[in-house]
Amino acid sequence: MFDKILIANRGEIALRVIRACREMGIGSVAVHSTADADAMHVRMADEAICIGPPSATDSYLSVPAIIAACEITGAQAIHPGYGFLSENAKFVSILEDHGITFIGPTAEHIRIMGDKITAKDTMKNLGVPCVPGSDGGVDTVADALAVGIDFGYPVIVKATAGGGGRGMKLATSAEDMETAFRTARAEAKAAFGNDEVYIEKYLGRPRHIEIQVFGDGKGRAVHLGERDCSLQRRHQKVFEEAPGPAIDATTRAEIGRICADAVARINYIGAGTIEFLYEDGEFYFIEMNTRLQVEHPVTEAIFGVDLVREQIRVAAGLPMEFNQDELNINGHAIEVRLNAEKLPNFAPSPGTITQYHAPGGLGVRMDSALYDGYSIPPYYDSLIGKLIVHGRDREEAIARLNRALGELIVDGIETTAPLFDALLLEDDIHSGDYTIHWLEKWLETNLQDG
Repeated sequence: MFDKILIANRGEIALRVIRACREMGIGSVAVHSTADADAMHVRMADEAICIGPPSATDSYLSVPAIIAACEITGAQAIHPGYGFLSENAKFVSILEDHGITFIGPTAEHIRIMGDKITAKDTMKNLGVPCVPGSDGGVDTVADALAVGIDFGYPVIVKATAGGGGRGMKLATSAEDMETAFRTARAEAKAAFGNDEVYIEKYLGRPRHIEIQVFGDGKGRAVHLGERDCSLQRRHQKVFEEAPGPAIDATTRAEIGRICADAVARINYIGAGTIEFLYEDGEFYFIEMNTRLQVEHPVTEAIFGVDLVREQIRVAAGLPMEFNQDELNINGHAIEVRLNAEKLPNFAPSPGTITQYHAPGGLGVRMDSALYDGYSIPPYYDSLIGKLIVHGRDREEAIARLNRALGELIVDGIETTAPLFDALLLEDDIHSGDYTIHWLEKWLETNLQDG
């Protein structure tokens, strides 16, 4: 087992990893920019080291600075959290050259799944159902129009190296295709330095279902059920729950088996998430995230496992602590993402926290790095906390979420908490009857200026 782990991240996810390290008796090293000198993860870690100025490019994304921090502190392994360098294959390869363990999958698996076309081809060959679409990248408008004819409109143009909704454009007809194609390529080039795109059939009323998988890197893997992440704004998840209200036990077991078998066959190591669109009883693979997800706590809640602990164990060469037949769902869990954003336009709202009170009680977990007097810097993602609730069933989880939101106090800045107060008044939320388009339509009607 490792003696010391460096966490190459910040905020609530850095705290999450530090807590797991402390429970396992492992020393933790926090890295931080000058803007994060007073951050909670810096205070909570056993050691902390500054790695650069506020810009993420010069600090949290600086590979030389992070490796130097490992060498200075003697950290033997790095946990990347999510975001930043968590899915950077080159970073993993460099760590290998320096004899530092990356707590996550291999560089090759990150590389395969990081390219959407290669990922889709790989999954198709492993027996995972995929969305109908182009056979590889599409280079010209003429080729794009041909794909539209083959599969019928609407279709969606996607960046091969994309993520977070960037480089994605909908074409509802041949007349839309040229604009969608050129815009998607331009966005992809600007965001990822790669303008290659591919095209998939656009599904009208799908849900976003993702399967949590975990492998030991030696041909053994399990699944930990699904999460429904359909409530999204601009392809960004805001409300996640497990198990999914539209998935029954038989369906869960079958798609879970397919996913676990797929990652076992490629000797995948650590946590991963295989994401699908789900419509009319059919699953369509869209991507695999080779890291811990923001929404991992809902899976932990219903299965009673610590995914970060397991990541650390298998990275150290130890076996997984559970078998598939030991993983049984207990109750229902929901997570809502709290962002420092001002409604109704979701404009960033950095500032100083004048008062903070985290909700508590049975079945309530608050993952956040906030504290009274903390100044939220304007340089990073607006996520400031995740409120997770767990109940015996979905009805109890919703009631618990409503109660917890009522206890939450975050003064000094604007947050997205009022959004969830409003959503819990909607019948569709209580019934679980929503798709990936539901929230966007609801926002257009219910959340206007003024």
